[in-house]
Amino acid sequence: MGLPLAEAVVESGAKVYGFEINPARVETINNGQSHIDDLSDDQLKSMLAAGYEASADTAVLGAADFAIIAVPTPLDDGGGPDLRAVEAAARALAVELKPGATVVLESTTYPGTTEDVVLPILESGGRVHGEDFFLAFSPERVDPGSAEFGIRNTPKLVGGLTPEATEKATRFYEGFVDTVVPLAGAKEAETAKLLENTYRHVNIALVNEMARFCHDLDIDIWEVIRGAASKPFGFQKFTPGPGVGGHCIPIDPNYLSFQVKKTLGYQFRFVELAQEINNSMPQYVVGRVSELLNDQRKPLNGSKILILGITYKPNIADQRESPALPLVEILRARNAEVSFHDPLVKEWDVAGERISRVPDLDAALEEADLVLLLQAHASYDMDHVARLSKTLFDTRGAVAGQEGVYKL
Repeated sequence: MGLPLAEAVVESGAKVYGFEINPARVETINNGQSHIDDLSDDQLKSMLAAGYEASADTAVLGAADFAIIAVPTPLDDGGGPDLRAVEAAARALAVELKPGATVVLESTTYPGTTEDVVLPILESGGRVHGEDFFLAFSPERVDPGSAEFGIRNTPKLVGGLTPEATEKATRFYEGFVDTVVPLAGAKEAETAKLLENTYRHVNIALVNEMARFCHDLDIDIWEVIRGAASKPFGFQKFTPGPGVGGHCIPIDPNYLSFQVKKTLGYQFRFVELAQEINNSMPQYVVGRVSELLNDQRKPLNGSKILILGITYKPNIADQRESPALPLVEILRARNAEVSFHDPLVKEWDVAGERISRVPDLDAALEEADLVLLLQAHASYDMDHVARLSKTLFDTRGAVAGQEGVYKL
């Protein structure tokens, strides 16, 4: 989140600091080495030439007219939101904050976090909101790997704790975003972000469940979706897969479910049902793999399974919450011999053990008892993959009908 945003602000002509608590990463960034997919080394070097600077010195926080909190908000061990990084960032700002500065939280979280968590920390040193500083929420909307949408052309939502805070944050984003959409307040902006991702989560669960019963009914779900998607209104295309991954879809809806249950005492049933369905997909895929091997009189135990694509999204290296992880754990627990290939990932550790990356893809395709496509990266020639594979289980609908190819 932070670096793509910083690049956009730098391009607007502002002086930008990137505060980072890891000194090694600060050094790497300032040497022009990007650690994310969406920013190349050349782009980072251009930012540095324009005045961008990463720093682990909290003094840079006191120099900021606008301070943007863009830190991870994962789930804790109990499935609730882990706000430790947000709280730590707010505490650092509380010490250094420049009089009159505007603070914006971009990290996705549950409704009320800006007001109930960040505000008290910022005011803990005696500062008063509306007099000494201003606070707003503006959810990040980065689409990793997208060639079409970036910071500038993706509309930006803004909701402040007061109208003045909304106005100040809006003016800031208008300096480098084409369309800024002010909302009634921070809670509305927080909830809008969760609605966006819950919408995707629920609809992915819908097609995942349909894929399962369509298989049992001998109906081609991919043809069903192709047909429905021809309707020019009233339908948006979603496709099934081996599960959901990334830093948003598997996590963000839980924030909303958590807050509803905590505050109102009842369940957000759509979210919990979607979570149940999507989380069950890796187990379902392994079941289908076992059936395909059984048809060849082969047990899963001891069979050579080659996994293609282990990232959560095509054409990026990000593996966060990838369904490949629980899937390979199930396969290994059932004693399958698992190897993988991914053009963007050189090493893969699962539960502390290194999964073998095949050195020669063509040879591995021919040798595997079953090839399992989890992510159809653009660099894969899927017709070629299908020709070399004894059996190919395509969980992404990437291969046209061929002998030996089976779809989710």
